[in-house]
Amino acid sequence: MNDREVPAELAALDAELAGVARRVEHRIDPGRTALTVSIGILALTVSLVLPWTGSTPGWEVLAGTESFGLLPRLFAFTAIGFGVLGSALALATRWWGLAWVCAAGCGISVIDGMWAIWSRQIGVPDGGTGAGIGLVLAVLAVLVLAASWARIALRR
Repeated sequence: MNDREVPAELAALDAELAGVARRVEHRIDPGRTALTVSIGILALTVSLVLPWTGSTPGWEVLAGTESFGLLPRLFAFTAIGFGVLGSALALATRWWGLAWVCAAGCGISVIDGMWAIWSRQIGVPDGGTGAGIGLVLAVLAVLVLAASWARIALRR
């Protein structure tokens, strides 16, 4: 072996190890909290078939087939976007940055959901049909997701 070949091999090995370290730094290990996130995603998905306002299910609020005001529809979009799609993507990719996005997005969705419940109680657009069990379940599921993602992101 030539003395010049050894440092080149060591430099290549060092570069490879540095790349591995960078990839590991940007990944999360949700551990047992992944089960909680999965149950939250399932509960949020199930809440779409339950009544959100009056007898109208959540998927109709999301689709916009009837007008229930801006807040329930905004909550439906943020809850599905961050709670279902974002959470599933974060669990699949295990990216640390995406875990933070899900934690912040689900936190914003909780606030949107509370406003949506409030808007159903005062009944501005349709005479006050009230918040249904599906809307309340969706807010609780997004709250669990926000806490779970914050726990996962802060653990690293």
